[in-house]
Amino acid sequence: MRAAVARGIIEPLHRPVETPMRSNRPLLFKAAAVLAALSAWLGATAAVAQTYPTKPIRLIVPFAPGGGADYFARPLAAKLTEALGQTVLIDNRGGANGAIGAELVMRATPDGYTLLFGSAGVITIGPALNPALKYDPDKHFVPIALIVVSPFSLIVHPSAGAKTLPELIRIAREHPGKLKYGSSGVGGAPHLAGEMFDHIAKARTVHVAYKGVGPMVTDLLAGRIEMTFIGINVVQQHVAAGRLLVLGTTGSRRSPLAPDIPTMAEAGLSGFLAGTWYGVLAPAGTPRAVVARLNTEINRAFDQADMKALLAKTGAEPATMSPEQFGNFIRSERERWSKLAKAANIKLDD
Repeated sequence: MRAAVARGIIEPLHRPVETPMRSNRPLLFKAAAVLAALSAWLGATAAVAQTYPTKPIRLIVPFAPGGGADYFARPLAAKLTEALGQTVLIDNRGGANGAIGAELVMRATPDGYTLLFGSAGVITIGPALNPALKYDPDKHFVPIALIVVSPFSLIVHPSAGAKTLPELIRIAREHPGKLKYGSSGVGGAPHLAGEMFDHIAKARTVHVAYKGVGPMVTDLLAGRIEMTFIGINVVQQHVAAGRLLVLGTTGSRRSPLAPDIPTMAEAGLSGFLAGTWYGVLAPAGTPRAVVARLNTEINRAFDQADMKALLAKTGAEPATMSPEQFGNFIRSERERWSKLAKAANIKLDD
């Protein structure tokens, strides 16, 4: 009896609770749809990687022909043409400190067939100084590969009256506004190097902007301006002839083209680090497989002996980075120039 009562009390506790049946089919359908879409995307990405490129590629150089960017872009285009089996065409679109070419690429179809040969002035310095630009490097471009970092040299005309950097600093401090330095355009890397000189040296020079390197060098040789920041290879023959002097280099170490010339930091301006860089970017949304393929081929190109020799002639330093590392480099450089612009109250209309 007790057992029966016990069973009567206990057994119902072990009976399954009856609840209305719910179908999991909608969730299963959604999961299947997501997996199908992911599978299709992965398949498409793999297909792109295997077939890209199937037509010529345009490499937009946002400067006039014959400048420093062309010196690196054209040999790279030849190497990529050979490696990819499709012609890589150089398209020079100068103007507005590179903004015209950058905006063209920003609006291009993100399929890997329109690329930007970017530089420090276009991707890091310009956006740091000019919030009115129509493009945002983080939003509108995807980094592919950093190619080269190219320090400048401080070049002066003998009429400046200085044979060393300390002498030049003294003159600039004692005679504010006497010394004029030229650049290839407002907001470019040479312009910012001059602003950095004034800021760190606590001096005041006058910036003279030119529409390119050629006219600026002409005026420098004539003594109409006293100094500039430029790649030493551009004026090396004039330095060798004694028409111009090199007082310092702006890299983190001495230039192989002028090993006897101290860096700006060694010569008395601690923290002075300036120059330009060149790299390849694509419109935002470009398939990762395409970016990875281009990164591999670009890095491989600049690892070849003839390209290394090409860089050595300019004193430039080769750089090999993944797309992610290049993106981090861009952000850190833009932050560095933004801090200088704020501290020195630098504006593009200076």
